[in-house]
Amino acid sequence: MPEVSITIGGRGFEVACQDGEEAFLRAAARMLDREAHTLSQQFGRLPEGRMLLMAGLMLADKMLEMEKTLAEAAKEIERCRKADGANAEVAALLSQIADRGETLAREIEDKTKG
Repeated sequence: MPEVSITIGGRGFEVACQDGEEAFLRAAARMLDREAHTLSQQFGRLPEGRMLLMAGLMLADKMLEMEKTLAEAAKEIERCRKADGANAEVAALLSQIADRGETLAREIEDKTKG
């Protein structure tokens, strides 16, 4: 099991992970470090536990906002799909009406000629 060196809030940590997960762990650590950096700019140096807790909560808040945004987008996509389905039905009906109109026009034309 590989160990990865990460830095969060200016503090170094050694973290074990599964083979192949190193890049993901480093990316996650960079996200947490950005939040910790924001905290240190706002509040100065914080105890390690508090800094990690607050940075984690800030990331969780962002994640919840993203989940909310994704849920709203999914609803909008579904609404558009339904509208497109309705539009497709309307288009099919209009096509049938146009075809029927052409047929009637030919029948009228044939009757008026004969």
